[in-house]
Amino acid sequence: MEGIVELKNLAFLSEQSEETGAVGAIAYSHPGERFHGSLIQDFDLMVLIVHNTDQSMSTVEHYRYGDLRYQLIYVGQSDLQITAVTGEHDNLMQCLIEGEIIWETGNQISNLREELSSFGNELREQKLFHEFTSFLRMYVEAKRHIQQGHVVDAYYNALEALGSWARIVLIEQGIYPDHAVWTHVQQLDRALWKLYQELTVSSETLEQRVELVLLACEFSVMSKMGECSELLLRVIRSRKEPWSINELVHHPQLRFVRKDLPLVLRKLVFRSIVKESAGWPSLEGEGREIRYWIET
Repeated sequence: MEGIVELKNLAFLSEQSEETGAVGAIAYSHPGERFHGSLIQDFDLMVLIVHNTDQSMSTVEHYRYGDLRYQLIYVGQSDLQITAVTGEHDNLMQCLIEGEIIWETGNQISNLREELSSFGNELREQKLFHEFTSFLRMYVEAKRHIQQGHVVDAYYNALEALGSWARIVLIEQGIYPDHAVWTHVQQLDRALWKLYQELTVSSETLEQRVELVLLACEFSVMSKMGECSELLLRVIRSRKEPWSINELVHHPQLRFVRKDLPLVLRKLVFRSIVKESAGWPSLEGEGREIRYWIET
């Protein structure tokens, strides 16, 4: 951590947060692992400068300080919160969870780290819904590819679907699925682990393996749909008036599943969990807008 001590003296880490809008800085190094090559990033140190903003502001800069090469990343708190739900940019999560807090204002970085470590109900529910939407999308894509005879593409999607299913299993057990997902699943869900092996190492043809996994995924999607979609269902129940898809897609609690929300919503309608009303005049004057509600 000698490099971190030296970095504390740099101007950009000592600037007043009132002037820059920053609320803290975190540094993460890889002791004893100097070169990572293209597998991760070949910098000795990564430093996150976190800003209190709801706007995406991810900016990357590369510096050298003596013999020390480091990567400086500016991110907004909103970026980190979305990343915690989606699982994307896991290097940022690793830095946030395991890095050294160089400075912060009002314990904002410590509070965010504690929220991740405790994996509280709000984050757990958001991540569960996100993983379910990914699970459903990959299952649908795999099914479409297998019907069109694109077996290799179907295999890739089926493997991704199983990955989302595995993360759902961990979330349901209160485990944040940051890494080594299948190592955990091997101990927690032997049936899912066996299904993973059937897809990856079975002697059956590739098409037969994919078909087997799709049957299991279809049953799992149907059985988990209501519970995993509770966040969306609660938003719909939160008012008496039916919702348009545009209102739901732009709802702040659903911002991290925007691209998959229409697919999930239509599946919920198909299962009669959500109702639709097609009696609202369109703003463009053409057709009748479909809106969504839940029968109480």
